[in-house]
Amino acid sequence: MILNVSSVAVFCGSKSGNNPLFESHAYQLGLFLGDKNIDLIYGGGNKGLMAAVANGALKNGGKVIGIIPQVLKEWEHQHDGVTELIVVENMHIRKRMLYEKSDAAIILPGGFGTLDELFEMLTWNQLSIHNKPIIILNSGGFYDALLQHMHNMIEQDFLYNSIEKCLKIFDSPEDIFKL
Repeated sequence: MILNVSSVAVFCGSKSGNNPLFESHAYQLGLFLGDKNIDLIYGGGNKGLMAAVANGALKNGGKVIGIIPQVLKEWEHQHDGVTELIVVENMHIRKRMLYEKSDAAIILPGGFGTLDELFEMLTWNQLSIHNKPIIILNSGGFYDALLQHMHNMIEQDFLYNSIEKCLKIFDSPEDIFKL
């Protein structure tokens, strides 16, 4: 699946979290993307997991396109070393451009913004607005509780498809590229 795409949107935190594995996995993912000539499309920040994935891709000669809203340039510290940095008016334009420029999405640990992006992608897939592969990199079990809740949503008959039809879940960046 992932090896058949030319670009991937990576959604992740502008913070690194308190588990060093999160940043390590983000950087490793970036290295893999650069090595496999898969363009990285991401939020344009130079902090936290955003910086780690971008810097990994850049280190291996990857093309990195950052898309950042004007309001977040200071908060997320725009990454001036990326291949292309697009500054947009607001978050809605940012998300739309991230989706349009990518063939798939990989979700790393993050906060509310990361969850917003994950759930919008899932919703759009469910509504057949797009059918892009969505991958969760479940570093250190970060998403275990959320995945359990999603299974509960299935058990309570609120979702149309099984979680396995909506998402591919991996525990390490290497596992993603073993497909």
